[in-house]
Amino acid sequence: MSAQVIDGEAIAAEIKEQIKSDIAALGKELHLHAVLAGDDFGAKFYAGGQQKGCEEVGIHYSLDQLPDDASQDDLAAHIRKLNDDPDCTGIICLMPVPKGVDGRALQQMIDPSKDVEGMHPSNMGKLFYNDTTFAPCTPKGCVELIKRVGCEVEGANVTVIGHSEIVGKPIAMLMLGLNATTTIVHVFTDDIVPHCKNADILISAAGAAGAKWNGYKRKAKKDPSTPLPDISPLVKADMIKPGAVVIDVAINRVPKGFDEDGKPIKSKKSGKDLMVTRGDVEYDKAIEVASHITPVPGGVGPMTVAMLLQNTVNAAKAAQ
Repeated sequence: MSAQVIDGEAIAAEIKEQIKSDIAALGKELHLHAVLAGDDFGAKFYAGGQQKGCEEVGIHYSLDQLPDDASQDDLAAHIRKLNDDPDCTGIICLMPVPKGVDGRALQQMIDPSKDVEGMHPSNMGKLFYNDTTFAPCTPKGCVELIKRVGCEVEGANVTVIGHSEIVGKPIAMLMLGLNATTTIVHVFTDDIVPHCKNADILISAAGAAGAKWNGYKRKAKKDPSTPLPDISPLVKADMIKPGAVVIDVAINRVPKGFDEDGKPIKSKKSGKDLMVTRGDVEYDKAIEVASHITPVPGGVGPMTVAMLLQNTVNAAKAAQ
């Protein structure tokens, strides 16, 4: 029997409807500011998704774009200004920042009560006390997906693949807060397979294939004889416990295939490499093993924006 596919788009839409009601009850305008230095395509694309989500629920969104030569002091001054602005509900510092600028230091300057991404050390620390008011958006979205499918978390064996400060570590704390038995595995774990096979809930946030491919491209520029990396899915179907809930957080942009010379297949129209987006999990086979599974894209991604909006509402409530 095939797994139930967890529709992140549909669940995010339900959450946005609740957010609309919450905003109406607040009776005031919410204003989210995203701070960006430069003209990075990826950051602006991410900002576009944030703006669309804000427009859907009635939150005013501003992209505060500083020049690409903005200094640490320039960005710090702008964040301080937003911290002091009573009309600013929430603040996001978009990455990447210009060379020589410490992005982490900027995130730590944001007023914790306006830190709607949940990246301030104060808000990270509150996860230890099970305070998820400003939990990081992607981990918070994962937890919401797990709850929505009716999965019993208390007492469940949870394995998290990846120990980043953005996803892996905070989601482990969120799972512990729900009384799950939580294991974290990562690139330095000798063998992740037994931990995966033991998991009632498996959450993968490694981005392994994408990292390997990007590393290969950097090396191949200097040495064309660099061998192609193994970019097959990190989590094979036979690593999944039958009936497990599988949450695939990773976003890997990798070639769709290779020609006989080992080069990525190119588009006949554009001449560019044909790329695909996929997660860490061997989805087509894992769907026959798991009880519930998220697709990539369309699973966790929409929930990240929904949780950003929810955190912004939380910030407005806290400011009352």
